[in-house]
Order: sequence, then C-alpha cells, then structure tokens
Amino acid sequence: MALHIPKAPGVPQMMKEGARMYSGLEEAVYRNINACKQFAQSVRSAYGPNGMNKLIINHIDKQFITSDAGTIIRELDVEHPAAKLMVLASKMQDDEVGDGTNFVIVLSGALLEAAEELLRLGVTTSEIAEGYERALDKCLEILPELVCHEIKDYKNPAAVIPGIKPSIMSKQYGYEDFIAELVAKACVGILPEKTTFNVDNVRICKILGAGLLQSEVLSGMVFKREVEGDITSATKAKVAIYSCPVDITQTETKGTVLIKSADELLNFSRGEESLLEKQIKDIADAGVKVIVAGAKFGDMALHYLNKYGVMAVRLNSKFDLRRLAKTVNATVLPRLTTPTTQELGYCDTVHVDEVGDTRVVVFCMESAESRISTVVIRGSTDNYMDDIERAIDDGVNTFKGIARDGRFVPGAGATEIELAQKLLQYADTLPGLEQYAVRKFAVALESIPRALVDNSGANATDVINNIYKAHREGNKNAGFDIESENNGICDAKERGVLDAYVLKNWGLKYAVEAATTILKVDQIIMAKRAGGPKPKAPAGSDDES
Repeated sequence: MALHIPKAPGVPQMMKEGARMYSGLEEAVYRNINACKQFAQSVRSAYGPNGMNKLIINHIDKQFITSDAGTIIRELDVEHPAAKLMVLASKMQDDEVGDGTNFVIVLSGALLEAAEELLRLGVTTSEIAEGYERALDKCLEILPELVCHEIKDYKNPAAVIPGIKPSIMSKQYGYEDFIAELVAKACVGILPEKTTFNVDNVRICKILGAGLLQSEVLSGMVFKREVEGDITSATKAKVAIYSCPVDITQTETKGTVLIKSADELLNFSRGEESLLEKQIKDIADAGVKVIVAGAKFGDMALHYLNKYGVMAVRLNSKFDLRRLAKTVNATVLPRLTTPTTQELGYCDTVHVDEVGDTRVVVFCMESAESRISTVVIRGSTDNYMDDIERAIDDGVNTFKGIARDGRFVPGAGATEIELAQKLLQYADTLPGLEQYAVRKFAVALESIPRALVDNSGANATDVINNIYKAHREGNKNAGFDIESENNGICDAKERGVLDAYVLKNWGLKYAVEAATTILKVDQIIMAKRAGGPKPKAPAGSDDES
C-alpha cells in the first residue's frame, strides 16, 4: 500500500504537484538580484567601442557575432522571470530610441547590485525603491542643463553627421566616418516635408564580396534577383505592379468542354492565347515598360512580354511589393487588368546590374522626390555584413531621434559622472534612509564609465577619480578617452563624443523602472509546467485494416 504524504501547508497546498515557491529576502530578492547581476555582467563586456563581441547561436542554430546588446538579448531566450524584466526594459528602449539597449541593462544591473548591499545593511526594499525614484527625478531635472550641442538643421547632411557618428562608433570603431556619411545621405535624401521620418524607408541590401568601403547609397530599391524575361533595362519607365501571377487566367468554375474535331481543339487553345496576348498588348499600349508581379510569370506570358518589349520582375515578398509600390508611387493590382494612369508608377531607370558576382535589379529614382533609399553593403562574410547592418540601423534611429529632438549631452561617461556628483550633493540634503539609496544610485551611475574603462584595459579607479576631479574643477564635459593620453581624460564635446538627450532620458527611466520592479518582488510562485500535447501516433496503413 502506497504511503500518502500530505503536502506542506500554505500556498503549496493549493497548487498542483510540482509547483515551486520562493519567498522572503534570501529566497526571492537575493536570488533575483543575483540572476540580474550575472546577466548584466555578461552584456557589460560588450559596451563601448572596445566592447568584446559575443558569439550567439539561437534556438534555430543561426549564428550571430555581435556586440550589440539589443541583438544579444533578442536572440538569447532568457527564461528567468526577473532577468526577463530587464530584457523587456531594454526592448522598450530599442523601440523608443533605437539605441542604448546596453546602457539600460548595465545601469539596472548596477542599481540592483547596489541595492543588495543596502538590503544586507537592513534598509527595506520600499525605502530603496523610493530613494531610486527620487534620484531619477533629480537626474531628469539636471539632464537638460548638461545639453552641450544641438542640431537644428537636420536637412543638411554635414550638420547631422556629428550626431550620427557616436552611435556608429560604439559598434564599428574605425569606420564611423564612412558609415555615418552613408546614413546621413540615405536619410536626408528621403526626408519628407511635413510628416515624421520613417525608419523603414531606409532599406539595406547586403551583397557578398569587395570591402565595406565599396558600399554605396542609391535612391530607390535594389533586389537580389534576376529579371524573368529577355528585356534587362528600361528608362523613364511606367511601372505596373500585380500581386497575382501573370499567366493564362484559370476560370472560376470547373466546366467540361466537349471537343469533336482537331480544329476545335486548336481554336480552343488559340482563344486562350489570344486573350492573354490582348491583355499584355493593352498593358503595353498604356505605356507600361516594367511589370512587377508577386507570383510567377507563365512561359506564354513571358513570350508576349518579350514580343512587346516589356520588362518582367518577380518579387517573392509581399512587403517588398508594397515598398516598391511606395517608391514608384503605384497601386498594387490584384488582377491582371490594364492599369489606369492613377494606378501606374514611374521610375527613372530600371536595370539589371552585377555587383560582385551577384545579379541585382535596381529601381533607381534620380528625382529629389524619392521616398525610399537603399544602402548597398559590401563585405567579406554574412556575419560581418549583419553587424554593419545593425550599426546602420542604430545610425538611422539616431537620425529619427535628431528629427524629433536635436539635443545632445556629452558622452564618454561625462554625463553619468556629472549626474553622480550632483546626486551625492543632493543626498546630503535628504533626511531619512532614502539618502543611502540616492548615494548608491550615484555609485551605480559610475558603472557606465567604469565599463568603458574596463573594456579599454585601463585602471578604472584611477580614471574615474581623475574624471571626478575634472568635474569638480567645473569641466562638465570631461569623459574617458579610449585612446588615453591625458590621464585617460578628454573633453567629450571637443572629441565629438555625444549621446542623444532622448537616449539618456528614456534609458534612465527604463533602467530605474526595471530595477525597482525587481526589488519589489518578494515571492516567486511557479506553477507546474504544462506537459504540452502528446505526439501523434504514426498512422497505420490501409492494408492493416
């Protein structure tokens, strides 16, 4: 007879067998802090221009080599509930600003590490959380005073480049001038007059071979594929776009045709052919030189397209079809009909080009009214080009930020040290236990320049003391120089190391929000995992029945 052991009383008694529960400081809070600390530590070494790359293989065996925290956390399936909160805060930063994902994780990790020391000294979690929120309010109050540069004319590439360069520098140090120029050219070229800038309008096409410096910007779109027919170029072309196949149309209903003689059979198929020819002739007579379809071109249709000198391009992706329609200002038609003048698009030149040994179709718009531009990236390996793409993506997002708010604060850790110094003075004015939390917040802010210094191989304590000294002497823009000559200190504004104001503003908010939320958790209750559906039994063959 099996012995029945009663469950422990309390919450576990109410849950299914196999549920887990952790509560209290030791089990829940410290446990969460520890997980987040280790997670922040692993991302921290990828911070800044000298940050190390991580090699990540995700759940479908795709390989990534990058120092971009956004990509690292997206591809790692983080399971721990507390670390997941940090990941979500970082993703929010990515959606809001498009850069500074690492900043959020490193800062929230440092805040939790500082909180752990306070908890061991007997300060309660609610006092720490309150202190952190006070410190955050103070930081957001001080931040506008630190603005050292503002870009007002964002339609001028030369004015925009200094703002875009630092965000690219942290990913691709050494190539920042070239990439920033590409980004500025691509973004300014398609900036709409009144509406906001859309990041999606800068496309990227990666083509193996040559080197990064052979990359270029084209206004229009580039597709890595061949044309379908024999016509390979068209200038000043009217473009018709279809989402259906260009082929003999299948009838809606199934019918049976009784054919009595060979002549009738000939006439029957000839009727279909002449109908297709008439459709294509009508399209060609409307002035269409290029047909783009989202499905296949039939052999018979290609024959007639070649006959009437119409170029045929097939795109497999419906998103590409929509973007192309936006570029050439056309309407995507669902049936093979003759387009009206409003539905037709226009493109200056459409031609097949060979880049390296890859054949591409280029839709090029020379007019200033192009709405989409494409950056053609060249490089030796796919992984390398993916990393360049991420740097360009950061640059484009920074441009979007400049178009909304052109203010910049000094980078290189200068902003963090200035905030830390002001917070330490502010903490002295506070009564109660919150002052300890505000002091720890100041120490946590140091973790950003500290990560920069550590990753560059210098002595962090010395450098941070030197930066503090420079700030006390009134140099607000003093930050860490990664090519350190003068005690590892430089004037961030003079060196052109700038951080977008919105990046710091949102980054601080999200980091503090994540840290205080994790601190306020005092119980973790995990239900038993669902077993999932049972795998299907193999189907028996009909012979057995």
